[in-house]
Amino acid sequence: MADHTSLRPVQTRRASLVEAVVNVAVGFWVAVGVQALVFPLFGIATSSGTELSIAAIFTAVSIARSYLMRRLFERLNAH
Repeated sequence: MADHTSLRPVQTRRASLVEAVVNVAVGFWVAVGVQALVFPLFGIATSSGTELSIAAIFTAVSIARSYLMRRLFERLNAH
């Protein structure tokens, strides 16, 4: 019986980046909303601009992480 997992098309680097960006963009707005709810519970007072900046920093890191992890797993699956 043939192993059909090897017939899976490999995701391109561009498709990996697009997937990561869309995934994290949704996460960005979730993070902003959660920050607005959670920060006051811990006595952290911030402005909307500060919350957006904090979320943007974490979003940039998350995009890079998602992309690199996807590429790592694509490389591992190729071998």
